[in-house]
Amino acid sequence: MEIINDTSCGWIDYNNRKSKLKTLNKNLKCDYLIVGAGLTGLSAARKLSEIEKNKNIVLVDAQRAGEGASSRNSGYLVDTTLNDGFTSERNLKNYKKKVQLYNLGIKTVKKFIKDYQVDCDWNECGKYFASSKLKDERKANEFSNILTKLNYKNNILYQNELKAKLGTNFYKIAVYTNGGILLNPAKLILSMIKALPENVKLYENTLMLNWKKFNNSIDCSFKNFNIKTKKIIFCTNGFLSQLGIKKRYNFPLTLTASMTRRLNDEEFEAIGRPKEWGVLPIRPMGATIRMTKDRKILIRNTAELKNPSFMNGLDLNKRALLHYFGLKKRFPSFPKNIIKSTWSGVVCRSGNGSQIFEKIDDNIFVAGCYNGSGIGVGTLFGEQIAFMSSNQFSEEISIIKDKKKPSWLPPQPFLNMGINLRLFYERIIANSDI
Repeated sequence: MEIINDTSCGWIDYNNRKSKLKTLNKNLKCDYLIVGAGLTGLSAARKLSEIEKNKNIVLVDAQRAGEGASSRNSGYLVDTTLNDGFTSERNLKNYKKKVQLYNLGIKTVKKFIKDYQVDCDWNECGKYFASSKLKDERKANEFSNILTKLNYKNNILYQNELKAKLGTNFYKIAVYTNGGILLNPAKLILSMIKALPENVKLYENTLMLNWKKFNNSIDCSFKNFNIKTKKIIFCTNGFLSQLGIKKRYNFPLTLTASMTRRLNDEEFEAIGRPKEWGVLPIRPMGATIRMTKDRKILIRNTAELKNPSFMNGLDLNKRALLHYFGLKKRFPSFPKNIIKSTWSGVVCRSGNGSQIFEKIDDNIFVAGCYNGSGIGVGTLFGEQIAFMSSNQFSEEISIIKDKKKPSWLPPQPFLNMGINLRLFYERIIANSDI
């Protein structure tokens, strides 16, 4: 099925996209085929080109490179997370392994930015895990204690302090964590596309229809042409299951977000002229919201099981209305025309919040399922799957392989029934924070 993204993502500068795209126009043979040109695929291609300088490397994407989830997320490069099933005393060991991956991801992205002199609005301002309900104080304190045990600087803030920081009195309690970075994801991914070396051939708007292994090679079918490759690396994240990869261990969720126009001087003054900030919800399914460096506010408060390949304009308008109500809860003075852009994106989830990083056999490799932490972990996994596919080893690979594996998922229709029931329950619990 063709992937059709809405063309209204507030991060992407559609006016300056390159006009000429190279699509697959003939049958090819290659040493490595990388499927998916997002953060993971681009990082894998870049690193593989350094390791295997004399090999023929092909990178394909079903749409424009980088314009999937890699540039459609909220721009959080996280060092810690709260609602992923790991943050409890009994899971402290697994949580420690998880945040170790986050920090390796931050180091990987930071090195790329330094090496290529990238401007992606990088801001090491930390982030807030917040709630509008004071009764979430117990959960905030428990999370704060776990972070402290792991030597993560953090502190508890209450309504008056939060109003001074965020410009809204909506939130009653929050855990502020010093680590974590806010950035512009579209600027980061565009820099990765520009950094691709000459021995990587990129084909965009090139949708893989199916693939099959014969002996020591893989035959891959596209719309009009085929690619035969010795090794294949799947980096399609939310679309892994559609390609039959680890199908019983991951599933896609469709998220929608909106971004306001730039606040004018009067509007910005009315909320106290805050510095850039980012808020993640204490309650699952609560809104993710952030103030950007250029006075825009992003809000994401919808997650659903929906066709990940397409969301039409009518559906987007309905979600935009939910986003507007979420903004009005927090900033009652905002006018009706405050939202400028609304878009959808796909996140890949596992049943227990773990990622996929695997050598399926000598010719087939996969990295994905980032559960919302794809900027850092996706970049890290891309580089390391390149090492693994070229039969090399690294300390990072041993750390990645030591993590908890994704849990087995039930078959359809029970899987979708369970997901919808869980989403419905979490929406009720987080209703006030949506």
